[in-house]
Amino acid sequence: MSTVSYYTAEGLKKLRDEVDHLKSIERPKASQAIAEARDKGDLSENAEYDAAKEAQGLLEMRISKMEELLANARLIDESQLDLSKALVLSTVKIKNKTNGMEMTYTLVAESEADLKTGKISVTSPIGKGLLGKKVGEIAEINVPNGTLQFEIIEITRN
Repeated sequence: MSTVSYYTAEGLKKLRDEVDHLKSIERPKASQAIAEARDKGDLSENAEYDAAKEAQGLLEMRISKMEELLANARLIDESQLDLSKALVLSTVKIKNKTNGMEMTYTLVAESEADLKTGKISVTSPIGKGLLGKKVGEIAEINVPNGTLQFEIIEITRN
């Protein structure tokens, strides 16, 4: 049983582009590598052929998994999102109650998370802790080092 994943328009395009790249560029490369290895003679003692076939199998498995992700992907309708609380696609400005440090994160689907650009997954501990909170509320988040408290300062949409 597969699960539905929600994506932004950008994230869905990125997923489609990756599947297209694997099918149109990587798949022909794998076939070419097998053909070249096969031309080298006896297949029973041809390690290069075995390696090329294994690489092709892994590629096909990856394509299959990504196609399944794509089949179960749903585009988030940003116009229908509630602006009063932190949800997927919310940009949340938070303040660490312990050290006073302020951070801004955008809550995204797990597949789109990228900490370098400030996008955290809604399935991460901090993401889960922020979901559903409103401005002024305190999110208590259990992390391996203990419990962190973050005050919700601002919630916006991109």
